[in-house]
Amino acid sequence: MLKKLRIKQTPQNYAKMGMIAGAVILVAALGAFAISAMRGGKDASVAPLERALAHVSADAVSAADLRVAVVRMGEVYTRAEVVADLRRQRESFDNRLRTDVERNQKEFERAWAELEKSQGMVTPDALQRRVAELQQRIAAFHRSITERAQAVEAEYHRAMVEIHRRDIDPIIDGVIERKNLSMVFEGQFTRVSPTAPAGLDITDDIIDAMNKRATTFRMRTPQGF
Repeated sequence: MLKKLRIKQTPQNYAKMGMIAGAVILVAALGAFAISAMRGGKDASVAPLERALAHVSADAVSAADLRVAVVRMGEVYTRAEVVADLRRQRESFDNRLRTDVERNQKEFERAWAELEKSQGMVTPDALQRRVAELQQRIAAFHRSITERAQAVEAEYHRAMVEIHRRDIDPIIDGVIERKNLSMVFEGQFTRVSPTAPAGLDITDDIIDAMNKRATTFRMRTPQGF
């Protein structure tokens, strides 16, 4: 049996315990002070708000000084011929994927039917191996289809970014400069009054300019095709 450890309470022990207790109280006091400083004290590294805003002038643009317009990008993506051409290319790759899925699906169904017929003609271990092999083929095909579909989407997105850089953004900037506009709002997030001036919506201007600039864009062949 373990014996209890007895500490002889000598004057030195009492003195040591008193020092420890004092240190604990000091640490607790410092911690409380730090928390109080973080909560309510001022941080010398942070400038007063008034000083941070001192350079901001009181000048502001009045509504009479603004020239604004609205562009409906959904319409641009639908009616611009270059974007429609890009969609057709993506649909072509999607159709090829769909054809591969349908063809392989039929092959897997035939292979499964043959396995069912072979029951009783081969040993259980051999049948189990064939089933496992077919399952691995199906899983590998599913991974391949998923990766190829992701590659199609990645190339489509890359092409859309390039169309924005080459066509859409410069044309919008050109319309802004031509009409001396202060800002252009995205129509999806803007409610326009039926009585608003006809020139407020520049969507048709953007689409017409895009169709004059380019009608095709070559999408890169996705990986796996």
